[in-house]
Amino acid sequence: MKKRVVLGFSGGVDSSTAAALLKEAGYEVLCLYLETGSGEEAAARASAKALGLPLRVCDARADMEKYVCAPFAAAYCRGETPSPCVMCNPSVKLRLLLECADELGAEHIATGHYARAEGGALYMGREPNDQSYMLCRILPEQLRRLVLPLGGYEKGEVRALAASLGLPSAKKGDSMELCFVPDGDFAAWIERRGGAPCPGPLIYNGRVVGEHRGIHRYTLGQRRGLGFAAGRRVFVSEIDPQANSVTLSDGEGLFTRSVEAFGARYLAEELPPSPFRCLARIRHSRSAAPALCSVSEGGRLSLLFDSEQRAPTPGQAAAVYLPSGQLAAGAIIGHGA
Repeated sequence: MKKRVVLGFSGGVDSSTAAALLKEAGYEVLCLYLETGSGEEAAARASAKALGLPLRVCDARADMEKYVCAPFAAAYCRGETPSPCVMCNPSVKLRLLLECADELGAEHIATGHYARAEGGALYMGREPNDQSYMLCRILPEQLRRLVLPLGGYEKGEVRALAASLGLPSAKKGDSMELCFVPDGDFAAWIERRGGAPCPGPLIYNGRVVGEHRGIHRYTLGQRRGLGFAAGRRVFVSEIDPQANSVTLSDGEGLFTRSVEAFGARYLAEELPPSPFRCLARIRHSRSAAPALCSVSEGGRLSLLFDSEQRAPTPGQAAAVYLPSGQLAAGAIIGHGA
């Protein structure tokens, strides 16, 4: 008897190729399209039809608003830079996949993430497409039932495989970064919701040199769109929500070896005695770097990197890996990191 799996399905090249690989591996594949505001249901239906697979549609917009959109907007208004996919995967995507799987009697759930799920553990995928960072705060019970068919592939290989299989998504572009903000302008999206921070002082070299447009429009290390010409390259070095100020610098203060993260979720059954050597990633776009991790009560992780890291940003996730590449924990970087 075939094992059933419920696959998160957008109709893009990743989920379509994942579906084909699952079928080839002998699974009975049930596709679940989550409507989050991207409006890609028609494409998902066309791709599922081309694969000969059943598709169920779930309106996830209320869940997105509660667990992702509202917290995302609130974090930016606090001067933080949240990771929406890190927020969404445990609280919306994988949770709804599991609910559907339980309803249909499916043993497994699956997604098209580029990471490896093996023996109840999660590992890095292949560079440069590794997406394990986006899964760093999922729940152990979600991980135990998760199948990741693309874990051993690179993006180019997946596109080539999709083309060889004649999948209509083979030449489709990558999915948007923020599915709930189709135009990509998240600052304007926050402003349309109401309650966005007001303009305030823009500070450089200890003096007010202008007015920023609202702290939700800035993130640490930002260089473009600052509204100030210093005659040299300047960067956002501090965002103070209490003072409603944004401070610029020539780059000093952006680098540090120490990062504090909170609310850790642990995905490894056992951690080495604290402190332990690890690899850590503090932004999806960065490679994991060697560090020493100390674990404190209450889910606090203190990371001391071997080399300086640029602009660890409150609200971003910190993903901690064992030297084997296994994801051990995911926490959220706090202020004063």
